Amino acid sequence: MIHYKSIDQSQFAEGTDIKEQERVFDDFLQDTLLEIQGSHINKTNRIPHNVYISNQPDEEVPYIFLKTCNRSEIYYGEGEVPDEVARHLFRVVSGLESAIVGERAVQGQVKEAYYTAKAQRPLTAELHRLFQSALQVGKRVRNETEISHGAVSHSLAALEIIESFGNVDLRNARITIVGVNKLTADILKFLQNKGAKMVFLANRSQIKAHYLADPLGIKVYTLDEKQEFLAQTDILISATSAPHLIIRKEDIPEQKTLLAIDLAFPRDIDSRLSELPHVQLYNIRDVEKKVRENIDVRGAEVEKAEAIIEEEILEMQEALERRKKYIS
Repeated sequence: MIHYKSIDQSQFAEGTDIKEQERVFDDFLQDTLLEIQGSHINKTNRIPHNVYISNQPDEEVPYIFLKTCNRSEIYYGEGEVPDEVARHLFRVVSGLESAIVGERAVQGQVKEAYYTAKAQRPLTAELHRLFQSALQVGKRVRNETEISHGAVSHSLAALEIIESFGNVDLRNARITIVGVNKLTADILKFLQNKGAKMVFLANRSQIKAHYLADPLGIKVYTLDEKQEFLAQTDILISATSAPHLIIRKEDIPEQKTLLAIDLAFPRDIDSRLSELPHVQLYNIRDVEKKVRENIDVRGAEVEKAEAIIEEEILEMQEALERRKKYIS
């Protein structure tokens, strides 16, 4: 019979050190392999959690080790695949068990786990079919539902707002990002992936700005040069940790056309910019509202995803039954 064992981050107390979490995940992998494959694996010779363990010649139990952003799991055994095992894996690959419902990365993680195991050790027909069906489920759920649609991070929500303006051509728009941090780094990469060509980065510290901008070929400004970069900016995104305003109403010419997105708290951009006739200003509350709306849409799609999962469980079991009759 096919079994699985699982450990996820919900089992850790809030604030648990990352190294402690890694140690627990490592112990989980080692102990489970000892249990399912025998004591010849030396427990004192610890193997890092992110290294797949190759089979020894006398190992008889096939397994697939799956590691996602928030869980580690091992699927092992041969023979019957219980519905509850298939249902669990199908929910995982669909993103229904993820911290963010419908997230896409888990599909690739399941595929990588399966292909890595397949390359390293013989797997039973049932494990092959289970993971092949899981990948089919993940593809169907994302193609036939809206569960992975819509931005659920501030960076992607900001881009979604920009793209909602039908007259914005990212390839030709002049875009300035203010601030250097993970949020702005993500936005810069997303913009370049979308084909943006004229992107500038402004920051108080030029050293930090160049560290982020130079590998991407982006021009850097200091905040003292804001009159210069604002004059040539079509889209402005600001996300600094400054305790005061960075961009004031007086910095923007009255007839300037500008789409401004303020992702900072407290504000980077003067709320009075919205009084200017050709300025569209969004703040962090607007962005978070967009994220909440998208999360609500994803939640409403869960039932559709679950229906697909049940269909695929039935299809998998029928295929396994046909195989059993064929070889008997």
